Amino acid sequence: MSIIVNGCEKEYVKGMKVLDLVDKGTRDIFSCKVNNKLRDLSYRLNDDCVVELLGFDDDDSIRVYEASLRYLIVMAIKEVFPSFIVNCDYYMSRSICFKLEEGSFTEEQFEKIFQKVKEIVEGDYPFVRETIDKESVLKYYDDNGFKDKVEVFQYRKEKEAHIYKCHDYINYMYSYMVPSTGYLTRYKLFLYKGKIVLQYPRAEEKGDIPDFVEEATYEDTLVKSNEWGKKMNTLTVSGINKNVSSNGKSFIMKCEERHERAMKELVDKIVEKGKIKLIAIAGPSSSGKTTFSNKLRRELEKRGIYPVKISMDDYYLDRTNFTEDGKIDFEDINLIDISLFNSDLKKLSDGEEVVLPKFDFVTKKRFVGEKIKLKENAPIIIEGIHALNERLTSSIPRENKFEIYIGPHIQINIDNHNPISVTHLRLIRRLVRDYRCRGADVVHTLSLWHSVRRGEFKWIYDNQEGVDFVYNSVLDYEFCVMKKYAVPLLKSVKQDSEYYNLSRTLIKYLKYFIDIDDSDIPSDSLIREFIGNSCFSE
Repeated sequence: MSIIVNGCEKEYVKGMKVLDLVDKGTRDIFSCKVNNKLRDLSYRLNDDCVVELLGFDDDDSIRVYEASLRYLIVMAIKEVFPSFIVNCDYYMSRSICFKLEEGSFTEEQFEKIFQKVKEIVEGDYPFVRETIDKESVLKYYDDNGFKDKVEVFQYRKEKEAHIYKCHDYINYMYSYMVPSTGYLTRYKLFLYKGKIVLQYPRAEEKGDIPDFVEEATYEDTLVKSNEWGKKMNTLTVSGINKNVSSNGKSFIMKCEERHERAMKELVDKIVEKGKIKLIAIAGPSSSGKTTFSNKLRRELEKRGIYPVKISMDDYYLDRTNFTEDGKIDFEDINLIDISLFNSDLKKLSDGEEVVLPKFDFVTKKRFVGEKIKLKENAPIIIEGIHALNERLTSSIPRENKFEIYIGPHIQINIDNHNPISVTHLRLIRRLVRDYRCRGADVVHTLSLWHSVRRGEFKWIYDNQEGVDFVYNSVLDYEFCVMKKYAVPLLKSVKQDSEYYNLSRTLIKYLKYFIDIDDSDIPSDSLIREFIGNSCFSE
């Protein structure tokens, strides 16, 4: 049997495991791709194939490592405190938090769990994957008190299901696992405000674990999102599906009303602060900035405030900057004429007339645009990746600015132990929008995502803390809408694509949500920016 392993072709015995291809004692290879399909290292090879051994610098592989760590922590808690019901959520500073359904972890409890984790890792217990019938899995979950898993499995169409056994413990994290617990030596685990926080290696950091940074503003937003989820029963897929099945139209309206209340609160704060000359709006890709800024302007006008929106894109310089891989970095702040932008902001806020520039994206040149002068007490609105960067707006004193961060801060899980990433939600939004609006091939959009994420880490996240207002743009029903638009696009990604495994990961999440009738979604809903028929469409 001929196998190409990381580019080298050799003859091997039929039926061997991929793990047998890895040098003994090596623990920095913990997953693989066989003919470009993600597999665990226990996968048996029975035909000629191409194998890629993966470690800490691969996004797909890191997802395996992170899921294995979640399994490890939940397993340790179960062994030490069998009666504890634990929920996992993605948390601030690129971490995961484990919290009790009722109450908080104490220092003493954490220390016992921490020691149990170390014990399990040192035990080097194997993760054993089994494929069994759906009814057997449901019975096991039901017998062992996994109510959340029982509820979500009713939406699984397949007749078979997968589980992983490890040292008499059984769970499933919707992912492959590393070969054994002895691989899980890279992590940081600590107690923080009654929660157990897990930090893990990141592919974008080449396997390093970033420092934990407290983000009070972001944390507060997550707490509020969790409180809303408990109140509305939208913290899990099954809870959302129950809302849709019960009364989908009413569920949509409740979610939209939440956005409207947040908008009213925001406008009240702007009016209360007074003397606002600049409203700066920033957020990562596909946060809904365009619809949000249009709705904000509409609500301000109802209060007799008539803001003027200025596009940062019109202040591009003719020069270009390049990324490490030699591609043009269109998100680099140094592409913007910062001096002119600041000068125009200052003149407009002082009541002067200004001739705005206009940038032609075809010729890559600026030309003279319209002449404007603000009405008295009319603020300027800017929105974009750099809107909260002080360099761009230094000519306006902080007391005359109102800074807004917008992003979908979800607290939605498949079940108690399997959170859904906000990054994946934004990517799904972008796939649907770019296909609809720009005719962008799904693979092309996926190919840009790494660069988009790099720009977010470089230009946005360091500026989000301490803003005047955080607007949570998530709509709890949106996965039920996005499913029918996104899944066909994702299924079109061929197996030989480097984005094949990511596309399958997204499908894996979406398939559990039931469809909702999007004709009941208002025309001014933020989600219309992505699926179409928005009243704000230009």
